[in-house]
Amino acid sequence: MQRSISHQKPLVPFFYVVLFVLYSSLSSIYLFLPPLLAVLFVIYSNALKREDFLLLMIISFCLLIYEANKGYLLFSTIIYFSLAYKFIMPKIIQNVSCKSCIKLAYVLVAYLGYYLFLALIAKIFLLPLPNIDYYIVYYIVIEFFLVSLL
Repeated sequence: MQRSISHQKPLVPFFYVVLFVLYSSLSSIYLFLPPLLAVLFVIYSNALKREDFLLLMIISFCLLIYEANKGYLLFSTIIYFSLAYKFIMPKIIQNVSCKSCIKLAYVLVAYLGYYLFLALIAKIFLLPLPNIDYYIVYYIVIEFFLVSLL
């Protein structure tokens, strides 16, 4: 496959998509594997900040895979992440100066905020409320360590 000299983006992200699909399938079977929602939120917000369209489409595809595995509404994570990036995170970044606190806020906004967003959508459209379990605390802790590595 020949590539243009002026367009030198690597093809590695497509390999990461395949790995994420495999990991997502395993995380739906084994509950001790976190679903990486907060990691996807951080990468999604970084792609929006850098205006990287290819990475944004790849992350959107990964979010659609996440929704399909968990049984959530189609495009709900993309809509929520866009709203959270535009309205919630700028206020948190503006008012908090601690870097690790901002990373913790990313994780909490990704998990707890997404649950509240799904509950709001369920109330509006008379859908069943989404289930939340105690694994979410474990996922928040694990993904906080993963987000702090990014």
